Amino acid sequence: MDTMERIRKLFIDRLDLPAEAMTPHASLESLGLDSLDKIEFLFSLEEEFHIKIDERSKAINTVQDMADLIDILLTEQRPAVRA
Repeated sequence: MDTMERIRKLFIDRLDLPAEAMTPHASLESLGLDSLDKIEFLFSLEEEFHIKIDERSKAINTVQDMADLIDILLTEQRPAVRA
């Protein structure tokens, strides 16, 4: 399952949002998330992806923004593989 699918599943499971509303360009506001909902959902994402979301989360406005940031953080926070 890719990042976007995992995010969609979290939105559907935790926020009871309809799957058809979960498009990449859907704004968090259009999905009904206020600032507290966004913070709580970011904690859910940290738990799901085993990452630490930093101040760059302030720039998240859409579902795609969220997926892009998670992909960046996964790359940055992935432990280095030793030869």
